[in-house]
Amino acid sequence: MQQHRAGGPGGAARAEPIDPALAGPPGTHAEPVDSADGVSTLRVPPRDAHGLLAWLKRESPGRWRMLYDLTVIDERQRRDRPPAPRPDFTLVYHLLSLDRSEPLRVQVPLEGEFPSAPGVTGLWPSAAWYEREAWDMFGVRFDGHARLRRLLMPADWRGHPLRREHPARATEMGPFDLSEEKTAVLHDRMRFHPHEWGLAEERDGVETMFLNLGPQHPGTHGVLRLILQLEDERIVDLVADIGFHHRAAEKMAERQSWHTYIPYTDRVDYLGGTLNNMAYLTAVERLAGIEVPPRAAVIRILLCELFRIASHLVWYGTFAQDLGALSPVFYMFSDRERVLEIIEAVCGFRMHPGWFRIGGVAADLPQGWDGMVRRFLEYLPPRLREYDAMVMGNAIFRARTRGVGAYTLDEAIDWGVTGPGLRACGLAWDARKRRPYGGYDQLDFEVPTAEGGDCYARAVVRVEEMRQSLRIIRQCLDGMPEGPVKADHPLTTPPPKDRTLLDIETLIDHFLNVSWGPVIPAGEAASFVEASKGMMTYFAVSDGDVHPYRMRIRAPSFPHLQMLPVMARGLLISDLMAILGSIDFVMGEVDR
Repeated sequence: MQQHRAGGPGGAARAEPIDPALAGPPGTHAEPVDSADGVSTLRVPPRDAHGLLAWLKRESPGRWRMLYDLTVIDERQRRDRPPAPRPDFTLVYHLLSLDRSEPLRVQVPLEGEFPSAPGVTGLWPSAAWYEREAWDMFGVRFDGHARLRRLLMPADWRGHPLRREHPARATEMGPFDLSEEKTAVLHDRMRFHPHEWGLAEERDGVETMFLNLGPQHPGTHGVLRLILQLEDERIVDLVADIGFHHRAAEKMAERQSWHTYIPYTDRVDYLGGTLNNMAYLTAVERLAGIEVPPRAAVIRILLCELFRIASHLVWYGTFAQDLGALSPVFYMFSDRERVLEIIEAVCGFRMHPGWFRIGGVAADLPQGWDGMVRRFLEYLPPRLREYDAMVMGNAIFRARTRGVGAYTLDEAIDWGVTGPGLRACGLAWDARKRRPYGGYDQLDFEVPTAEGGDCYARAVVRVEEMRQSLRIIRQCLDGMPEGPVKADHPLTTPPPKDRTLLDIETLIDHFLNVSWGPVIPAGEAASFVEASKGMMTYFAVSDGDVHPYRMRIRAPSFPHLQMLPVMARGLLISDLMAILGSIDFVMGEVDR
């Protein structure tokens, strides 16, 4: 069997032998497509999509077992539109082979104003939320989906916000009105009707109870509503209601320049700081062909690992607090302050530094940075040993977490679990090691794992990750290279200013590049970054303009939270508190 490589717009296609790992079942018509990020990309017609995806998961020698992401591109206003047949929408699947440590992109062109596509919830249970999101945001319907309804937007929302014709500002939508009649309607729509979710109100002739947990509850770590189906205090089933935190992070990218969108990324995982910047800028720099200089790369790693420790300390203290231990959160938040003091000294800000830039970082490290970092490296290890005894060795903590909220490695892969949650099942898969980026391949560190896939195993992994981050930070401290902190490239932001006072052409070019931002070449590129809560990806689509045409944010907490029913069924409400704390999710990245 052969497949055809699609040329650029208007370009001729040429026949090439197919990669056996991508061949698909007999009769599949798939075309390899060039991509700016080097990710293998296939374009397949809708009629063949389900068959190809099933083959890739179950039979392909590439073992593309994980549905990493699913999203849509509205192609109707795109100048750099895919070649004929020119689609109105493109359905994009990102698959991940953990064996080969490779992603795969499958594009399905769709025609029509409100197209349909084959659903894949039978292949990947994690597709349930992804397909609901695609319908909610774009109006793409999925055949076979049991409950295709709003996910992030309110039930009464009109339109599909990520379509190109949908208004991007509130001022374009008319004044907001909330009359008493509308309030009553909205309250009624918030009522939970079990039959709409396939839940029976009785079991063995006994009526079950439905209980709202949240959206304002300290155990939900954010504005999250959980509807529990109970028999006594045991959980029969669970429905998660998300979207309360949704603030159109992807839509806002379409109105921002590539440069001015950087601060918006800080707020996705608002505990992750520069880890968000790293994920976004890795995709943009791949599109632009920018190579970050060595000093800037090491500075980025230093800041990312400091934020990883800060995020894990928040998780550590609040997780212990969820289970009744009140002292640890005070100690650990105090230690986090020491991290934020370093961040503030370097960046000028604490939680939301917005400090990385296209091609590097905003400025060089300040005088005295090395002393602050060295003192922190000496301070934290003894504290972590204290916490081992205070929390991890505590008999009550162990009893509340061991064997609770467990899943197998196969279940983790099917549900799209990454980061500490995946490594808690014994698989040492870390993007920093298995798919290095940003200079991590030059550093020596271990990938912590645990066995059992339960709440305790997830805690073991995160605690050890802090020690490995300290190990990485020490290497950054001892091996910080000299040199520039920004690439010498015309698309860096802001561009070099040294010649602006010598000739008017350079001054004008600098002014335009600062005010409008750089023009990033047309194409598509994705990043695969190991954030504190799992793998985070920005899938950037450029139309050769000063702002993104489409920006997709794949956040790790989204699939992790979708797996709650699998982890909680048959357990007690008190166990659910342990499960929620062990996931370490942030609703900002769930809802975006």
